[in-house]
Amino acid sequence: MSVSRPAAFLDRDGTIIEDVGFIARPDDARLLPGVADAIGALNDAGVPVVVVSNQSGIGRGYSSHDDFERVQARIEELLGTLGAHLDATYICPHSPNDLPPCTCRKPGVALFQRAARDHGLDLARSWYVGDKWRDVEPARILGGRGVLVPAPSTPPDDLARARELGMVRESLRATAREMIATLTAGHSAR
Repeated sequence: MSVSRPAAFLDRDGTIIEDVGFIARPDDARLLPGVADAIGALNDAGVPVVVVSNQSGIGRGYSSHDDFERVQARIEELLGTLGAHLDATYICPHSPNDLPPCTCRKPGVALFQRAARDHGLDLARSWYVGDKWRDVEPARILGGRGVLVPAPSTPPDDLARARELGMVRESLRATAREMIATLTAGHSAR
């Protein structure tokens, strides 16, 4: 088996696309500025880009799995036209009110562990990036590095907590540059 490699685990809504609430229409998917450049740079550096996203709109009945797939296809189309791609996407479709609570809803780590098994990823060397604390907390549980990129949807308490811990970066583009520099330090270019 090959050596495990680190990944960039990205949240979707508020990190890759504008957070418009419970998105169900592909036409509502709009990439955030600089996101395609950031993901493309990670792609070029050989860093797997894996989306892990809570999609409770499915569990709440606001949207369906088919709606999710259509929106996701649109996001991947938009990224592709700009030379970037996602390596995998994992979602938790459950409502936060489900009982018993699921283990896949972030900050739960089940989806990250599944991605690691599926793709040979090193969770302790990976980066966990999103616009909410629940997106970056898995880094504290699994190892790796958590980075909060503020968005209009970021709760003020989440931002304050991440700031106290030095986990805030201005953009996904800045985070990707830092990630690539850190992961390739001391290694020759491919």
